[in-house]
Amino acid sequence: MSNHAVPFLNRRMVIALTVFLQMAFAFACWGAVGKTAAVDQKDPQRYLLRYRFGQGDQIRTKVVHQASVRTTIEGTSQTAKTVSVSVKSWKIVDVDPDGKVTFEHAVEFVDMKNDVTGRETVSYDSREDDEPPAGFEDVARRVGIPLTRVVMDETGTLHQRKELAPGAANPTQLVLPLPKDKIAVGSTWTFPDDVVVNLRNGNSRKIKCRQRFELLSVENGIAKISIATQILTPIRDYPEIEAQLVQRESDGIIEFDMQAGRVIAQQIDLDRRVTGYPNAKSSMHYRTRFTETLLSGHARTAQRKSKSK
Repeated sequence: MSNHAVPFLNRRMVIALTVFLQMAFAFACWGAVGKTAAVDQKDPQRYLLRYRFGQGDQIRTKVVHQASVRTTIEGTSQTAKTVSVSVKSWKIVDVDPDGKVTFEHAVEFVDMKNDVTGRETVSYDSREDDEPPAGFEDVARRVGIPLTRVVMDETGTLHQRKELAPGAANPTQLVLPLPKDKIAVGSTWTFPDDVVVNLRNGNSRKIKCRQRFELLSVENGIAKISIATQILTPIRDYPEIEAQLVQRESDGIIEFDMQAGRVIAQQIDLDRRVTGYPNAKSSMHYRTRFTETLLSGHARTAQRKSKSK
């Protein structure tokens, strides 16, 4: 295998191991609400999408992330597969008279497995393993503690954000942004999401992106919403940028319970290929599925099994 292959694959492994913290939650914290598109219907029924939380609520969701990255460099291929299962929680610590909600985000546990062609499978379950294997240390440090404190309004617009965990990485995506006005089925809205990528020459570049949402249907009080990433800056001739952006793209369906005022499920699927990175004779095939499902009931503290003596 080329000397370029090993460090590149190692970087891909690190990304896969931490992706449940970076992606967990599939919506960017955009500041400004985009315009809602008009719908070509005569007096369609319109719906108001709003978050609704009460002080003391704890919102728990199960997150499953499956990723496969097949890298081919100078004719030699290697595949890194990662599967992670985790439970995230939002603890609602305050709701003010104006409806602004303060919550703390945490990950209760994570169960991960990493499998790379030609290497021994590595796994880590924070509920059972006293010490994480090499490469999982940062994940282990960020489990079971408050990670972020957020103040947002009922549309998901963030007013304050504070990282609570030491050594926090780039801000994770937390909230599905909602339109400010009532919308009809078929309406779309967008939110800007600029991404800064690193270039080979050591410089960085800002790439203009946005997320496009569409209200697909409303049945039994559940709004079904599509999400798709739109990259506005031309990047076709820059594979090193494509390789970084592919991890930030979204293409899937969200289910929002209008009466409860919260996301109850989402599924994001990606299947992307990038050629010419890390060199002209290489390619990368990135496939991933991300699902999140609302859980009922209260959290139970996960206890590690004691080692037999």
